[in-house]
Amino acid sequence: MPIGIVLTLVALLIIAILYYIRFYRRHMLGENAPEKKIDVEVLDKQSVAVIGAKPGEDDEKYWIYVQPTKGGPKREFMVGIHYYHALTPGDRGLLTYSGLNFVHFALHRD
Repeated sequence: MPIGIVLTLVALLIIAILYYIRFYRRHMLGENAPEKKIDVEVLDKQSVAVIGAKPGEDDEKYWIYVQPTKGGPKREFMVGIHYYHALTPGDRGLLTYSGLNFVHFALHRD
């Protein structure tokens, strides 16, 4: 087999791997994702104990579960302790997020 064909196949394989890594980081991990805002309702919240937490570190992680008010998939976001205690199931508001990362929640006052 000529060396040119082998080099071309290797180059195409490298390009395919690089595109896969870029796709995975952007769409699965949410890297470099733009900030988005959506109206949501808080469905539930949960605190999970962190096993092996050292003194001075948080011994729990806090999660909220939301669903868009206009319909759509349910999502979960890890939030800080202040948002966790301020929000209750049934609250509605404007959620700002970037990829998989929670940014802000503005509660709608009725």
